[in-house]
Amino acid sequence: MNMLLYREQPVVSDKKVVATILKESGFFNKEEQKVGVSLIEERLTKGKSCGYFFQFAQQDNRVKGYTCFGAIPGTQSSYDLYWIAVSPSLRGKGIGKDLLIHTENEIVKRGGSRVYIETSSTELYKPTRFFYKNNGYFLEAELKDYYAPGDNKMLYVKVFS
Repeated sequence: MNMLLYREQPVVSDKKVVATILKESGFFNKEEQKVGVSLIEERLTKGKSCGYFFQFAQQDNRVKGYTCFGAIPGTQSSYDLYWIAVSPSLRGKGIGKDLLIHTENEIVKRGGSRVYIETSSTELYKPTRFFYKNNGYFLEAELKDYYAPGDNKMLYVKVFS
C-alpha cells in the first residue's frame, strides 16, 4: 500500500464515501450517519465559515478514513473532534492513529490547545475508548444516561503543551 495523503477540502463524491464508511462501520445509527454526511454538505455549501473542518486520508486516490473537527465556539483554543472513521476493512492497520495524529497537528496549527471527543459507554464502543486512551486522551467527564438509560456520554480530552 502507498503512503497516506491528506486533503482538507471535501468534494461532492466524499458524501457517498463517508456514508458508506459510517454505515459499514457498525458504530453509527441511521440518524448519526445522516449527520455525518450533512456536515460535508454544509462545508460544501458554506465553505470554511461553517466551522467544520475535515481531513480525508487517501491511499491510491481512494478515501480510507476521515475526521471532522472544529473550534468550540466561545472558547479560546478548544476543539471538538466530531467524527473519526476508517473503512472497516482497514481497521487495525494504523490508519486511524495516523489520521488522528494528522488531525491533531492541524488543530495545533490553528492555535488549538485541547481536543475533546465524546463517545458512548456501551460495550460496542469499548474499542473506541481504548483507541482514545492509547492515543493520549483521558476521561474528563461522564454524563450518566446521556444517550439513553444505561448509555453514558464519555468525554475524553487531550491537552497540547
